[in-house]
This record gives sequence, structure tokens and C-alpha cells, in this order.
Amino acid sequence: MTSSPEDVVSILLVEPDPEDAGLYVDSFADVPTPTAIHTVSDGEGALEFLHRRGEYADSPRPNLVLLPFRLTAVSGEAVLSEVKQESTLKSIPVIVLTRTNADEETRRAYEFHANAALEKPDSPEGVDSLVRAIERFWLGFVKFPTVAP
Repeated sequence: MTSSPEDVVSILLVEPDPEDAGLYVDSFADVPTPTAIHTVSDGEGALEFLHRRGEYADSPRPNLVLLPFRLTAVSGEAVLSEVKQESTLKSIPVIVLTRTNADEETRRAYEFHANAALEKPDSPEGVDSLVRAIERFWLGFVKFPTVAP
């Protein structure tokens, strides 16, 4: 079965560790829903991608963002805050990935209007499990708003 570009879910993954980013990309490749995973390594790259500036000028608007709060330079919190205040971006669902027992991060994520806060896995098996859960709920049941060009 072939999918049209409209059927492909575009996901922006913000992940500073290239090895971890690869785990997510590989895990999403194994889910039934067609996805296009775009990775950036920091908050600045996330904002450039989301605003389609510089090298990301021709990038698609993502349907979903996976964002850790712990980033250098531009924090995940700053990225989330900007996304949820910007009229052209605020409808994009953002899942904040927190560390274990990060109650403060979770609280702050929801204060800044994250759509979900999930514990970031610390193993390849955990990444697979998280990606399957995201695929089941976010890609299987959630209806995304139409992405503006």
C-alpha cells in the first residue's frame, strides 16, 4: 500500500544525542503509520525548523513535535513557550520528554501548554515502547489540524 504525502505524519524530533535520535528514527520506521521524522539537535534548530528559516526554509510544518526540556543554549521550555505563543505554530501538538522523577519539568511543561509530558526512556527497548505508545495514540487516534503550508 502506498501513501500519499498527505497520509504521512511529519514529526519533528529534538534530540541532542545522535545515537538516541537514531533509535527514535529506527523505531518510527517500524510502526505501521507512515511517518517522516525530521531531527534537530537543539532548541535553536527546533525554532529554525518550525519557523522554516535558514537551511529549513523548505521543511514541512510538522504534525507533532517531540521535545526534551533539557537542552543547551535555547531550552526546551523556551521552544515550547514560543511555539504555544505563535499563532502559526500553536496548534501543533508538542510532547515534552522529561527525565525520571522530573515533577518540576512536568509541571512546567503543562504550564507552557504542552499537549503531553512523557518520561524519556533510557534504553533502546524503552524508546521502542514509547514510540509504539505514541503511534497507538497520537498517530492512531488523534486527529491533527490541517498543516498550513
